[in-house]
Amino acid sequence: MQHLVFVYGTLRRGESNHHFLSEAQFLGLHETPAEYTLYDLGDYPAVGRGHQSIFGEVYLINQEILQALDELEDVPVEYRRELLETPFGQAWFYIYQDEEKLNTVISSGNWDLRL
Repeated sequence: MQHLVFVYGTLRRGESNHHFLSEAQFLGLHETPAEYTLYDLGDYPAVGRGHQSIFGEVYLINQEILQALDELEDVPVEYRRELLETPFGQAWFYIYQDEEKLNTVISSGNWDLRL
């Protein structure tokens, strides 16, 4: 089974966990509606509800990659998966669950511009 996934942090090209997508097909860049906020948790980002657009990449993946991503993101404990409309179709993306840890906003909405 094929899925789409929207990634906004360490799974993006050039980032530490991009190897999880080495067998995936890159479809393009996407910017979400201004309904979220991107946070810096140190080694990785988190998305929560808010009023900001998030920048990321969309990939076509198979069921095995989706399962590996769910394990990486500790679904359903640390993150949960939700569907997001993209120009390529509906894509899964990961929302952080522990809102008390969401303190440091990345104002650009772009993990690559966090520094």
